[in-house]
Amino acid sequence: MQIIGILIVLGAVFGGFAFMGGTVGAIWQPIELLIIVGAALGALIVGNPKHVLAELLVQFKKIAGRQKHDSEFQRQLLLLMYELLQTAAGGLKALDAHVEAPKESPMFQRYPLILEEPKLLAFIVDNFRLMAMGKINAHELEGVLEQELDAIHEELTQPSKSLHKIAEAMPGFGILAAVLGIVMTMNSVGGGADTAEIAEHIGAAMVGTFIGIFFCYGVLDPISNMMKQLVNSEASTMETVKVVLCTHVAGKPPLLAIDAGRRLIQLNTKPSFAQLEAWITAMADGEDAGASRKRA
Repeated sequence: MQIIGILIVLGAVFGGFAFMGGTVGAIWQPIELLIIVGAALGALIVGNPKHVLAELLVQFKKIAGRQKHDSEFQRQLLLLMYELLQTAAGGLKALDAHVEAPKESPMFQRYPLILEEPKLLAFIVDNFRLMAMGKINAHELEGVLEQELDAIHEELTQPSKSLHKIAEAMPGFGILAAVLGIVMTMNSVGGGADTAEIAEHIGAAMVGTFIGIFFCYGVLDPISNMMKQLVNSEASTMETVKVVLCTHVAGKPPLLAIDAGRRLIQLNTKPSFAQLEAWITAMADGEDAGASRKRA
């Protein structure tokens, strides 16, 4: 869908320009592009600390790589949480071998999509450690997790907010490049330039305004919106983990705790309760078969 959207934007803008008799070569003004993109990049660096810029690159890579929390990701998350709760039923200390080194744990290695999400992985193991450190009731745990999720969400939304501000500034940078182009045009008038040269300089200057507006509404603002949706998806996943943990601490059995978390998954990837039961049954059957083979 992203590729289709990009093709529609480019086709509508540049195809329409060519249909009116324009030449794409007239829009190619590398100096104007250098001024606008350079000013935007510099403003982005000046206005944000290093960790926000690093997170912006991470989110952009996820968007470009089309990484999504699809149904397979949700399956792995729910089954991992179920296994962790089942293990915790024998005492939270039984989880130490898994939560202390999750990447080396055979349990976590069965769910590679979760291991690829460092923030989610840290959220899971840190809170199982918290539960193992001492008694904490469901209300206290919910309060702690709410504060943590608010802080995480605020930090993860900073890149999209910063990029949105830069997008809003792009028309201004375009005008800046256009003004500089007009200044150069006026200087050429004093140097004895003919009418054709002056018209060419003015056209090149106006391209700066076009580039600024195009990057604002056709490039950066859509990317900012995609980042926002990505963060909302990750926040929804962490909310799922929070509800599972709070329901478990409240004394509910693992299946009910997992189902409580399932209800918070976004509709486009949320499995039904029947699917959840089928996944758990298949996992249990696989474990029973594996245990039988070991005994044999």
